[in-house]
Amino acid sequence: PTKNQRTRVYLTNSLEEHHPDTGTLFANWLSSEANEANHIKRDTPVMCVIGNPPYAVSSTNKNAWIDNLIADYKKNLNEKSYNSLSDDYVKFIRYGQHYVEKNGSGVLAYISNNSFIDGIVFRQMRKQLLECFDKIYILDLHGNSKKKEISPDGSTDQNVFDIMQGVSINILVKTGDKKKSELAQVFNFDLFGKRNYKYEFLKDNELKTLNWKELKCESPNYYFVEKDFQGQEEYEKGFKVDELFGLYTSGIKTHKDKELISQSKFPENNQEYYYRPFDKQFIEYDLNKVVRHRYSAMKHMLKDNLAILFPRQAITEKFGFFISKGLTDINYTGTAGQFGAGLTFPLYLYPKSNGQQTIEQSKERKPNLKAEIVNQIAEKIGVTFFNEKETTEDTFAPIDILDYIYAVLHSPTYRETYKEFLKIDFPRVPYPKNQDDFWHLVKLGGEIRQIHLLESPKVDDYITTYPKGGDNVITTKIAKKDWELFDKEKELGRIWINDEQYFDNIPLTAWEFYIGGYQPAQKWLKDRRERTLEFDDILHYQKIIVALSETERLMKEIDKIEII
Repeated sequence: PTKNQRTRVYLTNSLEEHHPDTGTLFANWLSSEANEANHIKRDTPVMCVIGNPPYAVSSTNKNAWIDNLIADYKKNLNEKSYNSLSDDYVKFIRYGQHYVEKNGSGVLAYISNNSFIDGIVFRQMRKQLLECFDKIYILDLHGNSKKKEISPDGSTDQNVFDIMQGVSINILVKTGDKKKSELAQVFNFDLFGKRNYKYEFLKDNELKTLNWKELKCESPNYYFVEKDFQGQEEYEKGFKVDELFGLYTSGIKTHKDKELISQSKFPENNQEYYYRPFDKQFIEYDLNKVVRHRYSAMKHMLKDNLAILFPRQAITEKFGFFISKGLTDINYTGTAGQFGAGLTFPLYLYPKSNGQQTIEQSKERKPNLKAEIVNQIAEKIGVTFFNEKETTEDTFAPIDILDYIYAVLHSPTYRETYKEFLKIDFPRVPYPKNQDDFWHLVKLGGEIRQIHLLESPKVDDYITTYPKGGDNVITTKIAKKDWELFDKEKELGRIWINDEQYFDNIPLTAWEFYIGGYQPAQKWLKDRRERTLEFDDILHYQKIIVALSETERLMKEIDKIEII
């Protein structure tokens, strides 16, 4: 060739619009590069957009052009947070869609984060893609270690990359022939297994050789994965917890945990802090220091109160349903933004002082409950509702509703039957069938609540031992595999905290038990590595093991009651 000999790859930020004039902005060589890129962005008909876009929720690509395009994915969502839609990979999908739409036809082919194919916040994004393209192929490579994904046969499932987030190959085709009122056809294929198996499978196959499953993408969520919604009619008869509770919030996020959270009290603005399951610490709750203090809701937790945590989405065994009696961390039951992390729902609301930001010292408080739903519960069980707990048996109170809900959410049958719905949104809880079942569930839910707050006398009945004296510094890097089986029949084991010391008789069920995104029996020890366990710490850990074991036992008791 005698001209255009360069490789036609240009240095530019793809997520920025073309600039009308760049000649005065850069050095000459960079200016020429930008002008060439501008020509592509502005004038060239783009037929194919291919890539492996970056994944970054905390995107630094915050320019008006791409933000304006992303706004289409946020229409009519009515969500408290749109952070997931600001991820770079989402912006690149929107970027590719823009150029294909501009051209009138084309192909968008990415391997990317797969959270958009079924995440509830991405429903409008999926709708936009369905309206734009003719055919959408989702080759789901799974491999999400955050979700603890396994293959359908129970074998190991690994990521194709060295990352925790699952990925998918997405091929979106626009011919320009589809009617505007039609939605795209969506085809899904699931690939599970170890990494090398996935590599070989992908190498040996192509689009036409896969056994694609066509999906029926329906309003309002338009999932790009197969869902089993059997039992939906019965499920939707229950009350939705975010409709029962009027006020709720994300947990507190200090942005300075090392400075503002401690196992010791602070001289000023000191408050008890529910930091992780069974791990209550202290926070310097200075509103000028705590970046996201959530004071408008958390102020009600500064007095005598309870709060229940509900995850917006829950998966498999990682249910972030838990309890709190004070200020609560955003990562209390799981990393914020991951499945399992719960939002805080106070049981009571306290009045404000006149014109002041502080809560009155008056004990007058109101239930944070919707009267219409409470009245329906009262009608079902034939008992009168009171704002505070009475001694008579013919009344019930907010604490009874909380305990009833807590019991239902710990029913294995409920979780399994409605698992697809629990992955989507806040849970719906069935109305009680009768008064006897209601009170039975209230009793069991109350027992779990007290156990989770370590307030039940039961947690002092230790089932583990700490048999040796000596050095109590945790030097072992605690891992799941380090639980050492010594009683196969009873599935009991021990965990070493250093070369000499160990906790004995830890049940496997307690060791592996999940609350949200954490396994508390492991998490509590990991968070104290290189620290010396004091006498109270040793007792506290043994209480945790009792609490987890009792939760497992009580869940089986709950399952004896016909809830659904």
